[in-house]
Amino acid sequence: QVQLVESGGGLVEVGDSLRLSCTNSARPFSQYAMGWFRQAPGKEREFVAALNWNGGVTYYADSVKGRFTISRDNAKNTMTLQMDSLKPEDTAVYFCAAEASYGLGPYNYDFWGQGTQVTVSS
Repeated sequence: QVQLVESGGGLVEVGDSLRLSCTNSARPFSQYAMGWFRQAPGKEREFVAALNWNGGVTYYADSVKGRFTISRDNAKNTMTLQMDSLKPEDTAVYFCAAEASYGLGPYNYDFWGQGTQVTVSS
């Protein structure tokens, strides 16, 4: 059974950095493409970033390109999202997602975490 758990959210100020992590209980972790989504209050969930099974191919939303970096460590069953130069509009609940795939995106995610809150204060 796949269980995704996010961590690392919190309250930061504009321009600060934050690092989110997502652990995937499934084995092998490497068989899953992974992604990050976010949902701000009153808005629909939106795509943030994704990467393929070995991290060799990454995808980013235009709004975070150049500021966020997605990566994974298959040996540690962990995916991370390094968020730099944070803005108030980055405030949202961030979710990680997984799809059993060795292919390229876009992905149809089958599994979702519970989310972690990120608040950027101005």
